[in-house]
Parts: sequence; structure tokens; C-alpha cells
Amino acid sequence: MASQEVNITVLGAGVVGLTSALLLSRNPKYRITVVAKHMPGDYDIEYASPWAGANYFPVGKPESNLQKFEKNTFAELKELATNVLEAGVHFQDTLMYNRNKDFGSDTADWFAELLKTDPWWKDLMPNFRVLSTSELPPGIDSATAFTSVCINTAIYLPWLAGQCLKNGVIIRRGITSHVLDAVSLHHTGSKASIIVNCTGLSSLKLGGVMDNTLYPGRGQIVVVRDEPNVMVSISGTDDGGDEATYVMQRAAGGGTILGGCLQKGKWESQPDPNLAMRIMRRCVELVPSLGGGKGVDGLSIIRHGVGLRPMRKDGPRVEKEKIEGTWVVHCYGHGGYGYQSSYGSAKEVVKLVGEALEQGGRAKL
Repeated sequence: MASQEVNITVLGAGVVGLTSALLLSRNPKYRITVVAKHMPGDYDIEYASPWAGANYFPVGKPESNLQKFEKNTFAELKELATNVLEAGVHFQDTLMYNRNKDFGSDTADWFAELLKTDPWWKDLMPNFRVLSTSELPPGIDSATAFTSVCINTAIYLPWLAGQCLKNGVIIRRGITSHVLDAVSLHHTGSKASIIVNCTGLSSLKLGGVMDNTLYPGRGQIVVVRDEPNVMVSISGTDDGGDEATYVMQRAAGGGTILGGCLQKGKWESQPDPNLAMRIMRRCVELVPSLGGGKGVDGLSIIRHGVGLRPMRKDGPRVEKEKIEGTWVVHCYGHGGYGYQSSYGSAKEVVKLVGEALEQGGRAKL
């Protein structure tokens, strides 16, 4: 049996890396090591996953890879919210507001599929409906309501890691300067046959990859203790084209995320206090129950945060490549959509690993 076992090293312990490792670990022939600089529990500007909302707002354009990954993810998140409460995923009533005047702004382009009243995902999301004209708040031209999910990342990432450990995955710290460094980092001491590269924005500078189509999509949030019991967003703001407004309540006491922005190409790791004030003001205007009716002054702030979404010009890269004789399955560049495309992406990783093995990948024992 030993000759049939395959050593796989997964680089990266964000939501995409851990989900890929988890699905791969369901194959008893795979011996998996996760190697990462940052782990669940860390808060670092290089580690995007803890800062995410995180929720399911489908934005993939029809026929795109992102759409496919999103379609293949919601059922998994729905199952967790229904039957695996310890994962920290819960259902949320959701409202999506559209203002025609935002058309053409960065935020409206970002939310383009989400803003449609006849979107591809209308049959995917429970309780989808278009709001009637009489239900629209002042200034809103159209809106939809549906049930989605929101994730407490501080619970969910450790849960994913725990599920991996339960399946025999070994998780270890490590820093790599070249993707092929992972070959010698397998926990068995033998070489890895296949590398799964889930390093996100770090693939911009990772030797052997150096994907210069990656860029940061800076996001800034305020986490508050208020619990509005609704998830809501709007197509744009009057404060700037790359600023956004969204409110999402994390499961299991994880606080409520107030956001945000999508500042392309900006690397600044520290919160901008002026932007934070604009975010809080916009969110309180959108959901007046925040702050207990006292406005921004009534908000109970847990923390301010900044995350760098791993944006990529052509969307997520999920494909295999042979580098100096070793198969590498890339899975990075998910932007702000890592959680909502995680299972779909990981299923593709499993498929690509199988294809690589059929095409000459073999255990190097």
C-alpha cells in the first residue's frame, strides 16, 4: 500500500488552503502537510482570511470560474449552518439595495451580479424575492431579499484546521521563498509529489510563480458588538467610488462587521480613522438600530481592521502547472470571495490533483 500513497504539501492556511487540504484528506491515499507562515488565530496584514466578513454574496459573472466555484460552495455552507453549529456559520436575512446613480462606480461594478433583480443565483439562495416599489426606502431604485449565511472567522478557521487534523493532516509553520521549497517540507521527511499553492497575495512574490496580475484590494472594517440580525449592503456611497457600505453579523457572538472599501493597489496596513468614521456613519444610516438609536456614538467597538484581498486581474487561478518536473496545483487570487467560493475551488483542486497523478505525478518515497 505504501507505494500507492501520495505525499502532498499545501502551501497556505487561509480559508482556501484549509478547505483544499480538508477535501484532499478525504482520500485515504493522500498524506497531506499544510505549511504556512500564518495560522488560524493570527492577525496579520499578510493573512487575509481572519479579516473577512465573511459571508456569501454571489458576484461571479455567468460562465466564469468564480461563478462555478460559488455555485458549488453554497450547499456546503448551508449544510454547516443547518447541521454543524460548531463551525460558526449561521443564516442571515439579507437585503441588497441598488441606487441607479451608482452605476459605473467601482463598488457597483464589484457588486454587478449581486445587484440584479433577475440574477443567476436567484434559485440558489433560499427565500429570494424582489422587493416591491412600496417596500423601497427613499433613494433606493430596486432591492432584493434572500437568506444567506455569515461566518465567524475566529471559529470557522480553527474548525477547518481541526477537521483537517482529525483526518490526519499535519499542519506546520514554515516560510517559503520558492514554491518548490514545499517539496522538502512534507511531514514524512520524504519529498512531496504534488504542491497545492494557496498562498493568496503572496503568489505575487513567490519564486516559481511571481504572478504580476495579482494586486491588493484593501478593505477596512469596524467590528462592533451590536447585533442587528440582518445582513445588508448597497450599491455605492456618496463618499467615494471605491468605498462601500455593508453590515454583516457574524455567528456565535463574533460581532458585526461594518464596512468598507475596495481600494485597488493600496498596501496600507493601518486603519484610516477618517474612513472608519465614514463607514460607521454610513452603516448607522443604513441600519438605524445600530448604536441603539444613538448613532455612531452609540456603537460599541471591538476593533478596527484592515485586510488585503488577493485580487487578480483575470479572477481566481485554479489550474495545474508542471514546474521543474513537479506538479503544482495553483488555487489563489480569490479576491474578496474566498469563503463563498472555497468549497467549489477545493473540489477543483481535488480534480486537478487526480489529473496530475494520471499524467505522471507519482509518490516520491
